[in-house]
Amino acid sequence: MKTVLHPAAGRGHAVYDWLDTYHTFSFAGYYDPERVNFGLLRVLNDDLIRGGTGFDTHTHDNMEIVTIPLTGGLRHKDSTGSEGETKSGEIQAMSAGIGVTHSEMNASGTEDCNFLQIWILPQEKDILPRYQQKSFDAAKRQNRFQEVVSPKHENPDTLWINQQAYFSLADLEIDTEISYHLHIPTHGVYLFVIEGSLRIGDKALTRGDGMGIWDISDITIRALEKTNLLLMEVPME
Repeated sequence: MKTVLHPAAGRGHAVYDWLDTYHTFSFAGYYDPERVNFGLLRVLNDDLIRGGTGFDTHTHDNMEIVTIPLTGGLRHKDSTGSEGETKSGEIQAMSAGIGVTHSEMNASGTEDCNFLQIWILPQEKDILPRYQQKSFDAAKRQNRFQEVVSPKHENPDTLWINQQAYFSLADLEIDTEISYHLHIPTHGVYLFVIEGSLRIGDKALTRGDGMGIWDISDITIRALEKTNLLLMEVPME
């Protein structure tokens, strides 16, 4: 088993009048040669945007983008014609492909919105852009993993992206122990603690910490307190 630990305190951090953002991996004005990516996982941003603000129209290409609202909601509009609101409890996935312009605005004029935005390098380049969102029942991830993102055609209950990657969420009670079996043995797993704290082997992780694990087929996680966890299984090359 090989591991890399990314403590929350080492993340990039930028504060603007409308945005408070933490970068697990190098992004924008933050660069750390030891934190460029984990396999094909390129970006993991923890963003808080103020009410009535957001990301104005901008362009992406050849990237798989997954957005997970934690509190509040985001109003989405893009050049594919997709438009709507993604609230806490829902997840959105977008394949930028040959190029797409979009905006992500706080759906509230007064309340903050906190969300995770994740970028994965695509399996196939220059596909047609696409957008998808889905609601997930939080009861189905109580003390177990709930798969929410998978490759196309593998799991009709999830969102799909243009990559051999799998995302799962788990909400754990204190002292709960759960295991995860990798879909593909050559993949790695990246864990991100949304809230709470947990232990993997001799490593303890707390809120905002990230940890990559590879050269292993199964991992076991124990919650040290009530914990919300995101697990991403991704190709390593």
